[in-house]
Amino acid sequence: MKVATWNVNSLTARWSRVQQWIVEHEPDVLLIQETKQNDAKFPFAAFAAMGYESAHYGQGQWNGVAIISRCGLDDVQRGLGDDSEARFIGATCARLRMYSCYVPNGRALDDPHYQYKLRWLGMLRDLLAAREATQPVLLGGDFNIALSNLDVYDPAALEGMTHVSEPERAALREVLSTDLVDLGRSVTQEPSFTWWDYRNGSFHRGWGLRIDYLLADAATAQRVQTVEVDREARKGEKPSDHAPVVATFDWTL
Repeated sequence: MKVATWNVNSLTARWSRVQQWIVEHEPDVLLIQETKQNDAKFPFAAFAAMGYESAHYGQGQWNGVAIISRCGLDDVQRGLGDDSEARFIGATCARLRMYSCYVPNGRALDDPHYQYKLRWLGMLRDLLAAREATQPVLLGGDFNIALSNLDVYDPAALEGMTHVSEPERAALREVLSTDLVDLGRSVTQEPSFTWWDYRNGSFHRGWGLRIDYLLADAATAQRVQTVEVDREARKGEKPSDHAPVVATFDWTL
């Protein structure tokens, strides 16, 4: 089984890139963030023609999350707690409870959006803590948090900014404390960034952050065979500023 998460930074702008990537990599499930589309515009029919069921939670030009699957898609859940923004969607695919999430950016440490981000992560922790212990779960998305300094190209360059503050990191550790494993770090302790700013030639200079994650319950994590960041998807014409994170599992479909 192959599962990927990818913040595409506008499915409209990136549609040809997404189609090509799916054809080349054939994921069984793709968790998408920042579709920046409403449900009426989302390409349900085009995904179906490619062999995928899809569920989408859209919000026009902002946010937007989706799950596309070729191994079933049941019990769709849209939204997290009392949050009114399109940042969270869940579905069951091949017996795995899958979630695609787009965590608030936070903007700045003194911005109200930062407190919104922390509260949102608290709601995510509560949802995961309340799940059935026997239910396999996989959570993927753009968390807008670099969990440790290993996930930052230059910690000093981001000091005092969002994405690296201790309250954010602690909130993500609380999410992980619900018996989840950071799959990327389960296979390597080497730097492996997933996002590079469009400005200043950041990608070519290696100025990246690891802010996109695949998390799974401990039993499911033991079935992981590979976890990779597809840097090639960040290259070429009109790429997203994020690269897909791809995991393969020993899992019967």
